[in-house]
Amino acid sequence: MDKSRTERMNTAPADFRAERDLPEGFATFYASLHAEFTPRQQQLAAARIARLARAHAEGALPDHRPPSEATTSEWRIEVPAWCADQRNQMTGPADDAELVVKMLNSGAPGVMLDLEDSMANSWDCTLRGVANILAALHGTLTYEDAKRGRSVGIEASNVAIWNRVRGLHLSQLGVMQAGAWTSASLFDAALIAWQVDTARLRHPLAFYIPKSESAEEALWWRDVFQRIEEARGWPKGWIRCMALVESHPLAYEMEEFLYGLREHIVGLNLGRWDYMASLIHWNFENPAWVLPDRNTIPHDVPFFQRLRHLLADICHRRGALAIGGMTALYPSRTDAELNARALAVLEQDKKNEAACFMDGAWTGHPDQNAIAVGQFPAPNQLHRRPENVERYPDLRPAPAGVGRHSVAGTRAAARTTVRYRNGVLNGKGASLLDGYMEDLATDRIYRLMLAQRLRHRDAVAIHDESGPVVHDEAFLARCYAEECERLVADLPAGRDAGDERTLTEARRQSEEMIARGWFDPV
Repeated sequence: MDKSRTERMNTAPADFRAERDLPEGFATFYASLHAEFTPRQQQLAAARIARLARAHAEGALPDHRPPSEATTSEWRIEVPAWCADQRNQMTGPADDAELVVKMLNSGAPGVMLDLEDSMANSWDCTLRGVANILAALHGTLTYEDAKRGRSVGIEASNVAIWNRVRGLHLSQLGVMQAGAWTSASLFDAALIAWQVDTARLRHPLAFYIPKSESAEEALWWRDVFQRIEEARGWPKGWIRCMALVESHPLAYEMEEFLYGLREHIVGLNLGRWDYMASLIHWNFENPAWVLPDRNTIPHDVPFFQRLRHLLADICHRRGALAIGGMTALYPSRTDAELNARALAVLEQDKKNEAACFMDGAWTGHPDQNAIAVGQFPAPNQLHRRPENVERYPDLRPAPAGVGRHSVAGTRAAARTTVRYRNGVLNGKGASLLDGYMEDLATDRIYRLMLAQRLRHRDAVAIHDESGPVVHDEAFLARCYAEECERLVADLPAGRDAGDERTLTEARRQSEEMIARGWFDPV
């Protein structure tokens, strides 16, 4: 990995000392975990890169695996009572204490506290996020309500709290001696597990696993959970988890993944925005997969709908929950028209997921909770399965005849990547932009879409009002320059974080990532 990419990784301060700066006893506890699991993590991450390279060079795209014990034997997952109702899981960045408290007080049956996509991947944000997670789990987290002049804490409820750690592809720098990398997933999970007081928990420690790409990765997580349980003196299988289906390869290996984690896992979640990015990435060399402008793609497009049905069928056949994804359009308490449109889109989206026999979905705003929960007919639909679902369907139906391929979409993509990356440079991993909550997943989608339009400019026409516009490097550079100029001119009225310097740097980084083909979720 070259220096410019390394600098974007999460790195502890230069004067960091594990024995001094981390909780007492943690360095010793973590050393053995690191020695056992980081080499395996690095091997799994390298296997991902090699597999994608084969797909691009040889057309070796993901496919269903041959029958195995995971798919032919009789086995079941038992969903515990404390998480049997997950009709809505509120999600948001763990480093924002006010948002965490508001989510926990929203009435949602589940809350996912995120150390990953919705946070800037920096040392300070990670440690603040872990501290907030622990305080939330212990029921002590508060924030100061300046408008009302009071401290607000967590209200008593039966909400299930899930903690999303960073993905298996990410490494953490600066915490091991001699500059060695360690697994970011392992570091986050261990740091939470070492400090949690189980006597103060309402339910077992529960994690959300992101960005998985193969059934073999489930075995890594299984072994990590069991080693942590052993080290902490917890019963085997006490740690519970859910996992996101955010990559195209995993869509073909969901049953095998569940099987590998069957002693811990209670469900799968379709993380559709990262999944869309993964679809583009794996099909990058195919001009039929030059996707339309993102916000013109319907929520029930076949490549999503087939996966929803298959995910619900597999999960319910094995007794696990099937959870839907996030609706990007956000409600507004200051714009009545936007608010009405956002809630109508939410209702339609969640109603579709319920009709696919999913058990719940994600939202990110307290005003969405009641509508989301209301679309699901019961606490769960574990006893129901979609009819006539193929056991081994084609999960790559090309997106023909949907949406628009427009220059306006190209400009919106360039503008959003600059605004998202500018937020990251200012410590924000998710930003509300033009009514949409944008995070790393949508940044990836947009960068991949722009790269696609360059790669296949001779095969796929992108139009403005006058007709087709050739998308070459010079045109994309001009779009970036003009959109960045508009954002700078809007300061501070545009309410973007930072200043001209950070917006300009965000533009430079976004263009560089496209030019160099850097599309991993970092």
